[in-house]
Amino acid sequence: MAQPLNDAALDQLFRTARTYNAFGGEVSDQTIRQLYDLLKWGPTQANTTPARFVFVKSPEAKAKLGPALDPGNYRKTMDAPVTVIIGRDEDFHDKLPYLFPHVDARAWFDGPRQSREKPSLRNMALQAAYLILAARALGLDAGPMTGFDNAKVDEAFFAGTGIRSDILVNLGHGDPASIYPRSPRLPFDEAARIA
Repeated sequence: MAQPLNDAALDQLFRTARTYNAFGGEVSDQTIRQLYDLLKWGPTQANTTPARFVFVKSPEAKAKLGPALDPGNYRKTMDAPVTVIIGRDEDFHDKLPYLFPHVDARAWFDGPRQSREKPSLRNMALQAAYLILAARALGLDAGPMTGFDNAKVDEAFFAGTGIRSDILVNLGHGDPASIYPRSPRLPFDEAARIA
């Protein structure tokens, strides 16, 4: 049976981890591959795994991304070692004969793309969270954001596909001077109950 993680690991993943607004350092291609090799194991509905990732590192790719960014996100994104575009493949069901071979799961999602929007969004969001946790597990910091023009990102990075962008995540080593004091979280009794 799996053992609970120790306090240092829980701190790194959750309790002391923060969302940074400025990043430095380097993120190697090997680390990016390690990150993906961790996040891919996170569960999704029927193993749909609709998220698609573009790890933006090169000056050319940053230049393509820049015009889509809201002004408040521009500088921190251009300065981050890596920005991950997380999109969702609205034709994710085409991969299900490989990803979920036990039954004909592809048939569950057949029909117009609009009918797959909700499951693709829900499961992509799970994978985005797995990406952030995998980054933290590898010693990186993350800064997720949604302040960008999706249509411009889709045109620059996903033209001619069924993939739609949803979230950007800056990765690197966070600058502690770029964060605000820790915001509170709701206590258990205000956000949860045991039934």
